Amino acid sequence: MAVGKNKRLSKGGKKGGAKKKAVDFMTRKEWYDVVAPAKFDNRICCKTLASKTVGNKLGVDNVKGRVFEVSHQDLSGDEQHAHRKIRLRVDEVQGRMALTNFHGMDLTTDKLRSLVKKWCTLIEARSDTKTTDGYTLRMFAIGFTDRRENHVKKNCYAQTSKVRRIKRKMIECMRSVVSKNTLEECVKIFTTDESIGKDIQRATKGIYPLRDVYLRKVLSSPSLLISRSKSCACQNSMSTNCLKFMASFQLLWKILECQLKNELVFPMLPKKKKKKKKKKYSALI
Repeated sequence: MAVGKNKRLSKGGKKGGAKKKAVDFMTRKEWYDVVAPAKFDNRICCKTLASKTVGNKLGVDNVKGRVFEVSHQDLSGDEQHAHRKIRLRVDEVQGRMALTNFHGMDLTTDKLRSLVKKWCTLIEARSDTKTTDGYTLRMFAIGFTDRRENHVKKNCYAQTSKVRRIKRKMIECMRSVVSKNTLEECVKIFTTDESIGKDIQRATKGIYPLRDVYLRKVLSSPSLLISRSKSCACQNSMSTNCLKFMASFQLLWKILECQLKNELVFPMLPKKKKKKKKKKYSALI
């Protein structure tokens, strides 16, 4: 179209069609250092990116609750622990430091697949146990039957009755360790050496010998005290107007329920009956 024919168009294109300047999104972000708990040697394990505070939305809230999966080798500096992955959860933020706590533990897939072999029985057990400081740990133990001395058969399969007894022993060993210690002490036991696996092997030696006994997976949930304190903090942070609104909403809901049941919301007190005065008739004279 020729210029000048349509008054709405100009030489530069559409009227007011100036393109917006491309803003680099990284200017709205900031970096945080993820700090591992004190029981590990290498404290600063990684970095994370989060949006800056905008209005009422704090940047700290974007970081809290994030879960990071780190190799135990990076935290300890020892190659022997490369087969273990540790999950850390951000609980607090101080400045640009995101402080984490133990959230779980797992074996790598290559380690787990290297353990599985033919001609033996795989035995797994699970237990939920509370630590002394109120944390709940869900643990999964794994083990494999081994050949006895002077074993003639090619396989070393265990009977189902023996498998049940071994599972009970596994659960007893896991509970006895966790129920007597705090979360920090439990993490030290899990990460320093396979003491739980050795205890299970000793306890089940009379039933059926085991090999390669490990804690396959550990999951951690926060204690009741921490969850209660967080809920109290959330209630204190709520504005008074919001609390008033909630109270009025609850009252309206009760009124609706009473109306559906054909009941009075505020039952009236029964009116006092007025005593009728007896008419006194004057004696006829």
